[in-house]
Amino acid sequence: MNTILYPQPALRPPGHIEPCVDMLGRPLTDLRISVIDQCNFRCTYCMPAELYPSDYPFLPSSERLSFAQIETMARAFVRLGVDKIRITGGEPLLRKNLEQLIEALARLTTPDGRAVSIALTTNGSLLAAKARSLKEAGLDRVTVSLDSLDKGIFQRMNGVDFPVDKVLHGIAVAQSVGLNPVKVNMVVQKGVNDSQIVPLARHFRHTGVVLRLIEFMDVGGIGAWSRTHVVTSEAARALIAAEFPLVSLGEGKPLLHETASRYRYLDGGGEVGFISSVSQPFCGDCSRVRVSSDGKLFTCLFAQDGLDLRPRLDSAQGLESLLCRHWQRRGDRYSEVRGALDQVGGRKQYPTVRMSLVGG
Repeated sequence: MNTILYPQPALRPPGHIEPCVDMLGRPLTDLRISVIDQCNFRCTYCMPAELYPSDYPFLPSSERLSFAQIETMARAFVRLGVDKIRITGGEPLLRKNLEQLIEALARLTTPDGRAVSIALTTNGSLLAAKARSLKEAGLDRVTVSLDSLDKGIFQRMNGVDFPVDKVLHGIAVAQSVGLNPVKVNMVVQKGVNDSQIVPLARHFRHTGVVLRLIEFMDVGGIGAWSRTHVVTSEAARALIAAEFPLVSLGEGKPLLHETASRYRYLDGGGEVGFISSVSQPFCGDCSRVRVSSDGKLFTCLFAQDGLDLRPRLDSAQGLESLLCRHWQRRGDRYSEVRGALDQVGGRKQYPTVRMSLVGG
């Protein structure tokens, strides 16, 4: 009688767990945590002053997730496959003692023993004073929002007359303490700051800073968004390439689970990226989940409702299975279906979660 030999199951490394994937087969790898919904800027595309006056009722500290709750949550997400955590806001550097949270998150490791990457997005206003302590606490990288080098344009866009020189100083300090590569995000709006595309590229070439240009998106609170205000990545790239020739690093498309299409300067001047959420949506491999400062989980930046995690963050019992089940039901692909949503005259007519609450 012939013996049937079945293949042996593949050996799994210690601590191995099967990846948690959503309805479109997208794995869960990136966690973005908003630690505070307050901001000291009133940027016109995020928190315009007419919608967020000085007496706006931001969350009191008692309603924000505590650092212990955030650590509990992050630990569960890491067990499910997350290996990149980004701290956001509001302006996260307004959160007191943020270094304590960074230190706790920096100790996390994936089931196969890899360190978890810890990054932070900031408007740069407090970065010079905080960069060294953040680095010493375990922060790996920082991204700074900077929409213009022109003082007048920058002050009008940030809504509080904050000087651009202080942000540039913060970037320099971040580089000096080793938070590299520093990335600079520029949100480009037609007729507002599109004149600054080439000046910013010129300024950061040969510095090690990676400039990324972001198409103006219809994020929370911006009811007046219109496609007519969008400068496409293709147009922005053409402006830069006309002066500084570019070479694609990924066939003109984002690498897997990344948001930016990356290019290098032909003369070795560094790298520049383009985030094309409007003209070339990348929902198909989006691996990001967001948790708001009051503890709600959002599976898309453009979501309206979130899953409240607070009741599960003190004991953590059943937390991993809850998070995975919620992700497995995810079918979000907002940017890909944006054109079919209810719009009048090209303007946004549908609600999304408040940007400062959920983070970018």
